[in-house]
Amino acid sequence: MTLPAAIDCDVHPTVPSLAALLPYLPEMWRDTVIRRGFEELNTISYPSVNPLTFRSDWRDATGKAGTSVETLAKQALDPFGSRFAILNCLYGAQALFSEDLGAAFCQAINDWIAREWLDKDDRLRASIIVPTQNPERAVEEIERVAVDRRFVQVLLLVGGEIPLGRRQNWPIYAAAEKHGLPIGIHAGSTYRHPVTPVGWPSYFTEDYVNQAPGFQSQLTSLMSEGVFAKFPDLTVVLMESGVSWLPAYLWRLTKFWKGLRAEIPWVSDPPASIVRDRVRMTLQPFDAPPDDGGIARLMEHMGSDEFLLFSTDYPHWQFDGLAALPAGLDPVLAAKIMAENPLRTYSRLNDMKGAT
Repeated sequence: MTLPAAIDCDVHPTVPSLAALLPYLPEMWRDTVIRRGFEELNTISYPSVNPLTFRSDWRDATGKAGTSVETLAKQALDPFGSRFAILNCLYGAQALFSEDLGAAFCQAINDWIAREWLDKDDRLRASIIVPTQNPERAVEEIERVAVDRRFVQVLLLVGGEIPLGRRQNWPIYAAAEKHGLPIGIHAGSTYRHPVTPVGWPSYFTEDYVNQAPGFQSQLTSLMSEGVFAKFPDLTVVLMESGVSWLPAYLWRLTKFWKGLRAEIPWVSDPPASIVRDRVRMTLQPFDAPPDDGGIARLMEHMGSDEFLLFSTDYPHWQFDGLAALPAGLDPVLAAKIMAENPLRTYSRLNDMKGAT
């Protein structure tokens, strides 16, 4: 069986420097950034010196990777013959305490992505970066950017100030649903609270491993607070969450729902059923057992062949060379992961040039 051209659902363009965004900031905020001597914001979740952040052979003279369309195409798109790649820019704009400055940086990032990336390669699409410091400003940014149909998703971080299911965030979901945009929840944090449930850790390893419990907490919040009931057409994509935790989590969530469902009557269907219908996960970093049998058992326990979306997680070092697609996958399942599932998840990909 010949596999279809890949649709890469998680690629990270790297802002080369703060100076690259200055032309896209409103004049007032550009002057403020220069006067204050702002430092770079792109070390929030992926410090440049950490080996997981960039593969060593992809780093340029500055020590970074993925800083231009040309290098991204050469290293991430061409090797997989990708027909689309969704850019998720992680720069730290959501971590700024000022709501206005956060909104200005999100606007600048989105405009920078559109002009410096999407305009230069027809295969590229992007997520809308929104200032979660203020949901009203986030909605304004969705409304401003969503008219450009090359933006196919709204990007949130898994770690923030409040659980994502809380009503304060609902205007974001209403705007996303209105425009047919999935909500992408990506690993990372604003570091308002510890990234572990037991306090602040000492090492990046602890931070990284505890991203998975963060995704579980946010998924439980979205479910319990009624987001899936309130917004029936909204899809949620978990990015860089890992996948092996999902079956046990769904079993536990469904078990307690059976005993506590009177508390959340709007969750009328079993949580496992809702998650299988409404939630998707990007493939990398793939944390299943490395043997073929282990992968097959995991897929069986997940209970659906529609969960997984192909991703390389470029330029993060989550896989070896061209092994982003795990060996041993059934060819039919591999084809669904690489193209069919992404096309069903991101409706805007189907009406764009190159979608057929």
